[in-house]
Amino acid sequence: MRPARTRGGIAVLGALLTLTLAGCGGGGFADSGAAGGGTGSIRMLVNVTPNLTQDFWDRLVAPFEKANPGVDVVIEAPSGKGVSDTLQQQLAAGDPPDVVETLMADPTLAPQLVDLTGEDWVKNTPLAQEASLGGKIYNVGVGEQAQSLVFYNKTAFTKAGITTPPSTLDEMTQDLGKLKTAGYLPLQTSGDFATGLQLLQLTDPALAAATPQFYQDVRAGKTTVGKAMLPYLKLYQSWLDQGYVDKNALGLKYPDAETAFLQGKAGMFVMGSWFTASEAKAKKDFEVGVFAAPVSSGQKSPGAQGATMAAPYLIMKSTQHRDLATKLVRWLVTDQQAVVAQLKQDGNFRTGVQREFTPLEQQVQKILDAAPAKVAQGEGYGDSTLPRGFNSAWNTEVQGLYIGHSPETVADAVDRWLSAHAK
Repeated sequence: MRPARTRGGIAVLGALLTLTLAGCGGGGFADSGAAGGGTGSIRMLVNVTPNLTQDFWDRLVAPFEKANPGVDVVIEAPSGKGVSDTLQQQLAAGDPPDVVETLMADPTLAPQLVDLTGEDWVKNTPLAQEASLGGKIYNVGVGEQAQSLVFYNKTAFTKAGITTPPSTLDEMTQDLGKLKTAGYLPLQTSGDFATGLQLLQLTDPALAAATPQFYQDVRAGKTTVGKAMLPYLKLYQSWLDQGYVDKNALGLKYPDAETAFLQGKAGMFVMGSWFTASEAKAKKDFEVGVFAAPVSSGQKSPGAQGATMAAPYLIMKSTQHRDLATKLVRWLVTDQQAVVAQLKQDGNFRTGVQREFTPLEQQVQKILDAAPAKVAQGEGYGDSTLPRGFNSAWNTEVQGLYIGHSPETVADAVDRWLSAHAK
């Protein structure tokens, strides 16, 4: 499950790296790297999960090692709470790996990274341009995770008399009412990170159409997050008031929300594409469908799809094997067999790359292919970035709606947090 390691993890990384890099005097080992030769050991720090096991990583790089005699790719699992925590420990010890998987570059980390902008092979990798920072590409990824998706119970839709998934938020509101009348919890949510994340995922397409330069406008002071999101906060509040969302949902853990939806208790579930992996494993007596998150009335549908880079890689500038590390990363994100293996293992997608899909995954790929654009969300990536820690702060404030805070109070609190954390 990606959110636990990408959202909170990066937030922690930003704060820790600030301290760590400050301690390095702004340079230190950052510029001590070397091109290296054609053989040697490459240390690669990766995320390890129930899907991405140590054995998976070892098997993944085995063909690369076989094709490059004398090269040993050493897979390093996190020794701390995760990749971000482990990297900051290694940076503090002056012993960072050569390659890092999972993390996205930000202004704090970028000085420690190899600039891949001039490499021709990076240009067609997923979201490389969108995630660029100051015109430079530091991250290359294997695929994409679609974020702005609404999964739905087809049986519930039929019983509620809904024949076509909604394309606007107004239509979705009407359908939530129909689902409630039919005896279903209209919209499944939970506590943990999910509450705020779902609202971002759901409103990304509408927000991108209403404020195309959202991140830039926020940084320039032309708008605020609170002002831009206030209409959607009011909509969410109305859903709470009408019982379309369970007012006691904050006591529910995210995995329990997945289970509840897959047990057929709810009509819709807003979530990222990683949910397809859980759906594929679940035993259920109904069919799950998915549609792109709706837009506002009058906007073109489908809207831009909230998307994040899947399996992003970085090369540390301090590596003594820069050429080999670059060769490895290029192979990881362009070799057909390696790409398919990574996409399949963690439920990710890449336009133009075919793999064995479940019916639900096929629908997600079609949504990604049809999206007119891909947009960041929340803290974002590259130049479309809000201060680290925003995701957690946003989630906390959105959950305030459940305890009686008004949408205006939530919007003001979000803007105060951003003002206090703006650089």
